[in-house]
Amino acid sequence: MSVTDDLDRYERVLRAQGFSRIAGADEAGRGALAGPLVAAAVILPVDFDRTGIRDSKMLSRNQREEAYEHLVAGAVYAVAKAEPGVIDSRGLHRCNLFLLRRAAKALEPEPDYVLTDGFPVPKIPFPSLGIKKGDAVAASVAAASIVAKVTRDRIMDRMHRRYPEFGFDHNMGYGTPDHLEVLDRLGPTPIHRLSFSCVGQPSLPGFGTGSAGVALP
Repeated sequence: MSVTDDLDRYERVLRAQGFSRIAGADEAGRGALAGPLVAAAVILPVDFDRTGIRDSKMLSRNQREEAYEHLVAGAVYAVAKAEPGVIDSRGLHRCNLFLLRRAAKALEPEPDYVLTDGFPVPKIPFPSLGIKKGDAVAASVAAASIVAKVTRDRIMDRMHRRYPEFGFDHNMGYGTPDHLEVLDRLGPTPIHRLSFSCVGQPSLPGFGTGSAGVALP
């Protein structure tokens, strides 16, 4: 059995049960210290060429870009995002669930079943199933992980041009040693998540000033 066939097994079982528009949903940027949280939902047509579609973490950046272009050209997809200020005010997990629901609901045509990565999503208005390591075992979830990751990476590339000292073009807002060193030296930018413990420290300039656009909880 090929990797592609193995990734398609959840969708095959669901299609055999009469579901035809099976969406996968996943997010990118959950653990980042800066930048948005991005969720995507993707429906892969039955005849879609799944070559190169796998968990985004298993692909190089060039491979993800190629897979992304392939997906947006031939699959049904939708993207939703939450900015750092919204994450600070509403909470990361609440934003995550909201974005996964929003991305799935934005699909046209709407799905008749949704697979989500890791955990079930309450109040999603379709039959759904949360799958442990879904981006590694279900093709539609892997596709969503690619769309979410590339969408977010492109946003962080733009943010790098605005805040070049932070190296957002390579750390993508995650807490790498070089990012933490600059953060400690310069303090947070308006795109940092001040509610995260290693960002919103009293010792850092800008803490408590509302620089993320909202009052801190």
